[in-house]
Amino acid sequence: MPISYEIVRQVARDLYGWSLKKVPDDTLAALAEARRRETHPASQRTLDFMQAAARKAEQEGRHACSDAGFPTYFVKIGTRLTLEGDIRRAFVDGFADLVETIEPPILKFITHPLTLERSYMGKDMPIVSFDVADGADYMDIVCSPKALGSGRWADLKVFSYPTIAEIEAYIMECVLEAGSQHCPPVVIGVGIGGSFDNAAKLAKLSTLRKIGTHHPEPMVADMEKRLLDAVNKTGFGPMGTGGDTTALAVHIDYSHGHGFVPVAVCFNCWINRRTAARIHHDNRVERLE
Repeated sequence: MPISYEIVRQVARDLYGWSLKKVPDDTLAALAEARRRETHPASQRTLDFMQAAARKAEQEGRHACSDAGFPTYFVKIGTRLTLEGDIRRAFVDGFADLVETIEPPILKFITHPLTLERSYMGKDMPIVSFDVADGADYMDIVCSPKALGSGRWADLKVFSYPTIAEIEAYIMECVLEAGSQHCPPVVIGVGIGGSFDNAAKLAKLSTLRKIGTHHPEPMVADMEKRLLDAVNKTGFGPMGTGGDTTALAVHIDYSHGHGFVPVAVCFNCWINRRTAARIHHDNRVERLE
């Protein structure tokens, strides 16, 4: 059975709506663990408030944050699938459906980059990245809306034959410049190598990894641990209240490339919005997050 325009439209709408009202389970667990380790009273209270706000949002169908960001999707299409209808258009129409139906309503956050005019639609909205999954008979869709607080502080720099120490120093420069303006505790994604655009995509995809997982290569896993320790020693703490928890995780990935090495750094705020679903070949929808 072909995966249809209608089912993709429905899933695109639902994923974005779910992401606004549900803090992921791994993030809630990480916040609880941070609270157990936190030694600063103001930060303890802030972490308590975050957990209570997340539970309240889910229980009452409220938005976890007033900034709904803008819809961003990562799609993997199995090579054993057939598709029917305008699949790219399904994401556009799914977002339009959400704008018309979601309660509470969302504000106009889609912004023209030159005129700064705001609306509910715009060029290339939603942002959708497509990839293929060899041999799979399903489509995976991940939605991760990006809001102003965390989105503003992403950065990328191109090096020539850098050392690991130089890369880590640059990542810490990004952390220090952001301070607490990205609504910590954050998840930090880092992409290293490949091309300019690929490094940025790797960084964003790295933020989607579940908290508590580590890169399979020991050298990269060691970098993640070393950087997480360093970030949490900066003292910015939850929402800038000081304390021991500025980041919940640092996730790194890399690609081989040339002698020039782009390094991209991005952040997900404490809500860590991320929802995922799998559409099977029979159009059955399985929620993954």
